[in-house]
Amino acid sequence: MAPSDRLSTTSSPRPSLSLGGEFPEPTHRQWLDQVEKVLRRTGRIAEGDPAPDDPSELLATRTYDGVAVRPLYSAGEDAPGSGLPGFAPFVRGSRPQGSAAEGWDVRQSHGNPDATATNREVLADLYGGVTSLVLRLGEGGIAVDSLPDVLNGVHLDMIGVVLDAGEQATSAASAFLEIAAEQGVAPSALRGNLGADPLGVQARTGRETGPEQAVELAKRCAADHPGLRAITVDALPYHDAGGSDGEELGASLAAGVTYLRWLTEAGLDVDTACGLLEFRYAATADQFLTIAKLRAARRVWEQVARRCGAAEPARAQHQHAVTSSAMLTRRDPWVNMLRATIATFAAGAGGAQAVTVQPFDAAIGSPDEFSRRVARNTQALLLDESHLAQVIDPAGGSWYVETLTDELANAAWAWFQEIERAGGLPEALRSGLVADRLAATWQRRKTAVADRSDPITGVSEFPNLDERPLQREPAPEPPSGGLPRVRYAEEFEALRDAADAQPQRPEVFLATLGPLATYTARASFARNLFAAGGLAATEAGPTESTSDVLAAYAEHPAPVVCMCSADKVYAERAAETVQALKEAGAKSVLLAGKPGRGPDDVDGHVFDGCDAIQVLRAAHRTLGVE
Repeated sequence: MAPSDRLSTTSSPRPSLSLGGEFPEPTHRQWLDQVEKVLRRTGRIAEGDPAPDDPSELLATRTYDGVAVRPLYSAGEDAPGSGLPGFAPFVRGSRPQGSAAEGWDVRQSHGNPDATATNREVLADLYGGVTSLVLRLGEGGIAVDSLPDVLNGVHLDMIGVVLDAGEQATSAASAFLEIAAEQGVAPSALRGNLGADPLGVQARTGRETGPEQAVELAKRCAADHPGLRAITVDALPYHDAGGSDGEELGASLAAGVTYLRWLTEAGLDVDTACGLLEFRYAATADQFLTIAKLRAARRVWEQVARRCGAAEPARAQHQHAVTSSAMLTRRDPWVNMLRATIATFAAGAGGAQAVTVQPFDAAIGSPDEFSRRVARNTQALLLDESHLAQVIDPAGGSWYVETLTDELANAAWAWFQEIERAGGLPEALRSGLVADRLAATWQRRKTAVADRSDPITGVSEFPNLDERPLQREPAPEPPSGGLPRVRYAEEFEALRDAADAQPQRPEVFLATLGPLATYTARASFARNLFAAGGLAATEAGPTESTSDVLAAYAEHPAPVVCMCSADKVYAERAAETVQALKEAGAKSVLLAGKPGRGPDDVDGHVFDGCDAIQVLRAAHRTLGVE
């Protein structure tokens, strides 16, 4: 074979590849100049106005804690160091290995008072991959004396159990430990939490039970059950009342400090007391805020435990994340599966050691077998197919997440200090300080939901008027009397329920002016808005004159009319059309567009940022919808 016929086995040096090397490195100032150009083109900066020093501030949004979320974060952000996973300040996780070894604890909740049905659901969950259980006992849940039937066939030496029994914590714990003894389970083999939470009971019900139960169970666990925690520091009551992430964190800090005081005053050392607490937080569909919240929670708790004199390993917070009840919808509940998936991803990426996914129909009634299966498989997909747990602190090093973590920690610390200055969490709950603060935040959130700056897919945006509501058996009412329980979608859903209860679907008429291309954008916007209140919309179609609109209106007369077109067409035809429609019987004529556009004699405007709840309520009144 000639040398030229052979493949060469020698390698020659290759030139290095410099991606983007032929282009100059862009500066931050150049990016800001481009932002300014876009803002001027879209009208966010008016023509002739001077440019702000930092035009990107016009693109920033604020959380309910007042934290500014900017459009760009860079290496220059001045966030404190987050340390290493498993080491103080534990921002990057409470364990060096994260969840890489075994994944997080897949923990599902049960509270059906029917013990036979609950046992069947428990066994199905365990066979389907669940690794621990939350059992809601007492008021609104499983009767304590039914616990043996619920746990029939459950091997307590293999499965962790978390009790949530409210005021019946002591009797529930005694019943559970008795079942374990009957099974022959060694005290050291039990895993889970006996779930004493007197401050959670006070927040939920307004009833004060004192420290006795918590202290008794803590001493019992410390003496005989090293694998059991005794106390749940439950932040869900503050989230479920409409509170912000910082308020949820600050209240949990105050609760944790109160429990440390009680336990150390009862004779337990601070390291032991810290190890007997488990913190429960809400995970929402805002993935970055949830990730930052869990990371911030570990940072601020480490500060508290360090100042109390705890050794470094004892300062690591044990976290249980539960997908938010407040974000669940009754309408288009299938979207709840997507919300739960994002929330579970955020909980895992944020470092929670245990995660509970609420079934997508939990806001409607008692979940069925299918919804429970989807809930546990949501975690299985993220753990086994997406391998999320194999990455330790995947958000670590993100300039955005690190900055957001620090700012959220500062907001939580400020609220915690305010509670402490008021005498601690028991007194702050008793005086109404916590309730008033959360109510103010809930009002701001309601405003954002109403004007759809906080959109709810399937409810306030893109509702499906043809959906057939899911039917579920009613769920037991949970304990109440303290902080309220809210859902973000509740006002829109009340309007949908009222409209659906009518003999036939209430309709509004869209008076479309001009050709299709002229009116379609605003007509689509209006149709979507009215559908959020359960109202159908019939449009005139392309029209060339007022008489064309009136002819279409005669076929579909409605007390509420919304004109839809471009501003130029409004100037030419709107005034005449409004007068003609009112003479034809329209009681309320709205205009799709911001105030100041169109004639003065319209009865209102619908536009991006309007109070959709008020618009829909007014339309309901005009249409006679009760």
